[in-house]
Amino acid sequence: MAVNAIPLTARLQLRLNTGLDANFNPIYRTRTFSNIKTSADNENLFALAEEIGGLQLHTLDAVRRVDEYELELV
Repeated sequence: MAVNAIPLTARLQLRLNTGLDANFNPIYRTRTFSNIKTSADNENLFALAEEIGGLQLHTLDAVRRVDEYELELV
């Protein structure tokens, strides 16, 4: 059985370290940028995330790409 994966959407998520809680555990906030082209290169998205992260008040901790696909039988 062959299955096609059709790209639907992509999102870029930046996880920012906003400080520490009372128990000295890190607190994170996530900024999400939607409607990213599904054909975008990972290297370009990472470079963009670093540029955006440099403009933020808090420290960039992680960069995530979230892709959504529709699966259909061929």
